[in-house]
Amino acid sequence: MWTSGDPYVAERVALMYTHAAKKHEWFQDVTIIIWGPSAKLTSENQKIQEKLKAMAADGIEIRACISCANSYGIADELKELGFDVAGMGKPLTDYLKDDSISVISF
Repeated sequence: MWTSGDPYVAERVALMYTHAAKKHEWFQDVTIIIWGPSAKLTSENQKIQEKLKAMAADGIEIRACISCANSYGIADELKELGFDVAGMGKPLTDYLKDDSISVISF
């Protein structure tokens, strides 16, 4: 789960680690949830958009919280980028309760 609106955290921690986790098969399935300020950053930053598209092409599921996106007025922008924009409260809760799933937050 990526919440930080800091571009350095995005580029040098959240996206870098998440992409490496998939490419190097540290985890079989990798999903990143864009939540809160990271949604606004994604809508404004072309470099981050391109990185997320590359991650999706490599098999990472890109999901974004619709409530967060709506609060910033960017839901349509994130959908146009090809990301799964939907309610994330229940899916995140399910991930947290599932002992077979690791949740990391940035």
